[in-house]
Amino acid sequence: MEETNKEAFEVPLTTKGAAAKKAAPAKEAKKAPVKKEATKKVAKVEAKDNLSQMSTEDIVREFGKSEKDTGSASVQIALLTARINHLTEHLQTHKQDKHSRRGLMKLVGQRKGLLNYLEKSNLEEYRELKNKLGIR
Repeated sequence: MEETNKEAFEVPLTTKGAAAKKAAPAKEAKKAPVKKEATKKVAKVEAKDNLSQMSTEDIVREFGKSEKDTGSASVQIALLTARINHLTEHLQTHKQDKHSRRGLMKLVGQRKGLLNYLEKSNLEEYRELKNKLGIR
């Protein structure tokens, strides 16, 4: 009885060991390219999505009442328009990017609300801003 038990245990262990040694390098080879591709995608997204400090400052200088006026509706609308234009270009090349498309829709909704507010509060500024930015 002891001999049959030893044989039964030995056969699966040797096949499992040999199969595990052969399968291990195949799993590592499949995982390596995925990590590299994911790193490249993250780097591209970070580089494209961040507005440079200079362009934000330029927008604030052009549309704000002073250099530190970042809260007025016209400055916020101009900053949102810059982000919307950037996302629109991104979505033309990456048509299946549903997450960025949702973010774009949220930005458009925010801008629309600010434009409605500006139209009610200061119609002249609203018309000037609309012409400068080329929206609607």
